[in-house]
Amino acid sequence: MFKNLTLYRIAPGWSPTPDAMEKALDGARFVPCTATQDKSVGWVEPRGEAHGPLVEAVAGQRILKLQIETKAVPGAVVRRKAQEAADHIEATTGRKPGKKETKGLREDALLALLPQAFARQQSAWIWIDPERGWLATDASSQGKLDDIVTALVRAFDGLAVTLFNTQVTPQAAMTQWLSVTDTEQWPEGLAVERDCELRSSDEERSVVRFTRHHLFNDEVRRHISEGKLPTRLALNWEGRVSFVLTESMALKKIQFLEGVFDDAGSEEQTFDTNVAIGTGELRGVLDALIAALGGELQPGQVPGHEGSASGAGTVTTGAGFAAASTATAAGDGDAPF
Repeated sequence: MFKNLTLYRIAPGWSPTPDAMEKALDGARFVPCTATQDKSVGWVEPRGEAHGPLVEAVAGQRILKLQIETKAVPGAVVRRKAQEAADHIEATTGRKPGKKETKGLREDALLALLPQAFARQQSAWIWIDPERGWLATDASSQGKLDDIVTALVRAFDGLAVTLFNTQVTPQAAMTQWLSVTDTEQWPEGLAVERDCELRSSDEERSVVRFTRHHLFNDEVRRHISEGKLPTRLALNWEGRVSFVLTESMALKKIQFLEGVFDDAGSEEQTFDTNVAIGTGELRGVLDALIAALGGELQPGQVPGHEGSASGAGTVTTGAGFAAASTATAAGDGDAPF
């Protein structure tokens, strides 16, 4: 489920039962694009069983899955077909189509070409932790985050979410962890791994990347002293989960390390067991990370000023959502964990 993770805070007052959630989602099940439709978004069964439940409740956690299908026609092809229609109008009537008519010709060309376009399907997992008031998704691209939050707030009356913010910004914390002279100063439960990206904030926007490189050294500290700040840093939690933390508090390249899923059980038990183990491990990761970042930022507070803020705090109750991350999602179609 989670190769990436973007975390949100659910506003107080929203706590439906799994049955109520199921009823709310049932009217928005996924339906493939029609011949002239360029996009379709809807809910599918997390277990992959046809006509099964859309909400899985496992170990107190809720698991949902959103399916997104898109059909794209290259812009150059649309423009060429529209130009052919414009040329025909000019040849038969002696006049050139105006701007409004040209726009209509392009729309007609797109509708004519869509039935021939190949459909591309992507899915995104959503994990809701009612006890902690968290909502998390494995999607990390701007467009998919928009689709997910919009679909959620359309389906569930009263749902409002904000990007999760912390007292200390991730960039400020990462800068501190890379600047220490003693690894004992790293946060409890977290260890710095061997990958990071440093970026300057000047006009040149110079970037230095370290891959499979020892980071506890003077070279890294020199880059930081020269004004390059970390935008990504590989971390490890308790030797059980590795991930890359970004300046927007997104987690990338999540890996459950050897031994975590040793007791996953039989194939029939895999979904429930993997969800229970995976969400349990990620709870530990997030608890440790939030603690290392000074705890959750409360409404009206301002995060630490060093580096970038860990996300905008706008409450989302419909379309128009803006997410912080713009990286492409990985592993969107994978099994739960």
